[in-house]
Amino acid sequence: MLVRTLSAFECTKVLAANRVGRLACAKDGQPYVVPLYYAHSDAHLYAFSMPGKKIEWMRANPLVSVQVDEHGQGRGWKSVVADGRYEELPDLIGHKLQRDHAWSVLSKHTDWWEPGALKPVTPPTADSAPHVFFRILIEQVSGREASE
Repeated sequence: MLVRTLSAFECTKVLAANRVGRLACAKDGQPYVVPLYYAHSDAHLYAFSMPGKKIEWMRANPLVSVQVDEHGQGRGWKSVVADGRYEELPDLIGHKLQRDHAWSVLSKHTDWWEPGALKPVTPPTADSAPHVFFRILIEQVSGREASE
C-alpha cells in the first residue's frame, strides 16, 4: 500500500466531485459529527438544513471541519479534510446574491433539498423554523490517497 499527500488542487477536485461529507463542529468542548449533503463552488461548501443541533452548534462556534472520502480500486481510497468557517445565508436584504448563488449551486443536483429538509421527527411548521441556507468558507484543505 502506497500513501501520499494530495495537493490543494487534488483536494479541491475531491470536494467538487462528491456530495456527502462528515461535518465536525464543537460546542462547549464537546465535538459533534454529522453527515452533510453539500455542493462545492468558489472555495465554499454550500448546504441547506432545517434548524437543529448542527445549526445551533455552528452558530455558537463557526469553526468547523468537513471530511470527504472516496473509495478507489481494491483497497485504495482518498480522504480530504476542509477546515473552515460557517456562514449563514439568511433570507434578508444584503444576503440575496449569496443565497441565490447557494440555491443555484445546490439545485444542479437531483433532490438536493431532501437530506437537509427531512428529520426523524415531525418538524415544526415552516413559520416557526424556516430552512437555513449556509456555506462553509474553506480556509485550509489537506488530504491523502492510498493505492495498492
